[in-house]
Amino acid sequence: MTAALQIAGASVVYRSRGRGEVHAVDGVELEVDRGEIVGLVGESGSGKSSLARAVVGLERLHAGSITLDGVPVAPLGWRTRADVRTQMVFQSPYASLNPRRTVGSQLRDGVPSGRGDLTSAVAGLLERVGLEASAAARYPHQFSGGQRQRIAIARALAPRPEILVADEPVTALDASAQAQVVELLGSLVRDLGVGMLFISHDLALVRHIADRVAVMYHGQIVEQGQTEQVWRDRAHPYTRELIAAVPRLGAARRGGERS
Repeated sequence: MTAALQIAGASVVYRSRGRGEVHAVDGVELEVDRGEIVGLVGESGSGKSSLARAVVGLERLHAGSITLDGVPVAPLGWRTRADVRTQMVFQSPYASLNPRRTVGSQLRDGVPSGRGDLTSAVAGLLERVGLEASAAARYPHQFSGGQRQRIAIARALAPRPEILVADEPVTALDASAQAQVVELLGSLVRDLGVGMLFISHDLALVRHIADRVAVMYHGQIVEQGQTEQVWRDRAHPYTRELIAAVPRLGAARRGGERS
């Protein structure tokens, strides 16, 4: 059966005066199905975020295609919005919310027309991410970092997308908020049946949440498969390097004993 989101031969190229053409994404093949979490891992500069932005229509492809149920994902233009069927949760909840507007007004922007009472729709979105309906009347600065990221997730859910792209969604949060947001994202996939491309440099986190994992290196997917299989087999040298760098509790304790 064909996966919902299909990325086929996707390339993203940037042009600069000093370096000429930079192939941030180079011929990527990847699929994400509904109800599935695919982890995309790699170091900074590997092309993860460029691919994420292409999936939601924020970057135009130089070559290849990105389709949802066989229909090309629409790029963002001067007069068009990015395809609402794919929505993004950005790394920083501080930067992704407008500090001058109430939470409710920002959520209402994403609710499709004809969905009924907007107040009820906003309340439902807030409750879905574990916040009270009264949060709609408040401003982003009145919430903690973890709560702001929940609001950003609610906004991404407002258009009822079929695919969520979470680009390092917990990096800016403290450890407690990280765990809560990761659990929330996992429950949304299970409860709503959306697909998720979960992007992170943290392999331990991806191992915890993802059904499948793809390893990105210099703009290419060098290894992918079921998460535990990739973790166990580590076919590509870069994958072995990434996994070897994951901190281990026992090793950390032994290091502390020596110091």
